[in-house]
Amino acid sequence: MSKKRRYLTATMPDGYVKRIGPTADTFTHYWRIVATLENGKTEVFWGHTRSLAEARRKRAPADEAARSRGWTSFIFEIAELSEEPA
Repeated sequence: MSKKRRYLTATMPDGYVKRIGPTADTFTHYWRIVATLENGKTEVFWGHTRSLAEARRKRAPADEAARSRGWTSFIFEIAELSEEPA
């Protein structure tokens, strides 16, 4: 039996909407890092995970990345994904 394909959508606190899919994978959360570089520009890193706990574990590597890459600051956010039929 094939898995049901659907779109997954995350809405971030600043209103940004990320749509993933169509997919049959079991993702539940989307995470995003918005890093401010020394020159004032920003870089965005993101991904999706199969649990809130897995998404939270991305925070510690972000601290290390900030030190090693010289970010002046960063915002780490997690949003729950909602499903829509594909």
